[in-house]
Amino acid sequence: MISFLKGRPMEADAESVTVDVNGVGYEVQCSLNTLAQIAGQNETQLWIYTHVREDAIVLCGFASRSEKQLFMSLIKVSGIGPKMALKILSGAPLDRIVRMIEDKDAQGLSKLPKVGKKTAEQMILTLKGKLVLEESSAARPMGVRQEIISALVNLGFRINDAERAVDKLDDVASVEEGIKRGLAALSTI
Repeated sequence: MISFLKGRPMEADAESVTVDVNGVGYEVQCSLNTLAQIAGQNETQLWIYTHVREDAIVLCGFASRSEKQLFMSLIKVSGIGPKMALKILSGAPLDRIVRMIEDKDAQGLSKLPKVGKKTAEQMILTLKGKLVLEESSAARPMGVRQEIISALVNLGFRINDAERAVDKLDDVASVEEGIKRGLAALSTI
């Protein structure tokens, strides 16, 4: 399975890009967000999901690990396949999609491409409380706020609750202090 490609983006359309990797062109299906991020670059790096069907092998590419993680979560939802998941990812920024799922915003989700009311409800039922998107530490250093939220989520709290608790905290000197104060704030929610 192919899990990562690094090469020169060649042709692109509204759904895919051809990436030249040492003289071999790989057609990669992407969300509009990823296509926008790689537009105009001389070299790109894409995280790949390889979808094998009876009649085709399809590569789905993502500019970030977070986008790939959300994609992998979406295709676990009954009725959502890779093509539909890419359309959903094209409809809004990742954090907004996650927030709609966590806030049980079926109406907002149903405004995404290819998502109807029943699919939106199924997304909420399947994914609520289970989405933790991580960005690779090499790609973006994690700030104190994100580290505290991540720790609270790893302790079993929902991401929205952890974010609200951390937003209520004044400046914290360390991650450890933030976790302690975050736990105290979460006990009141």
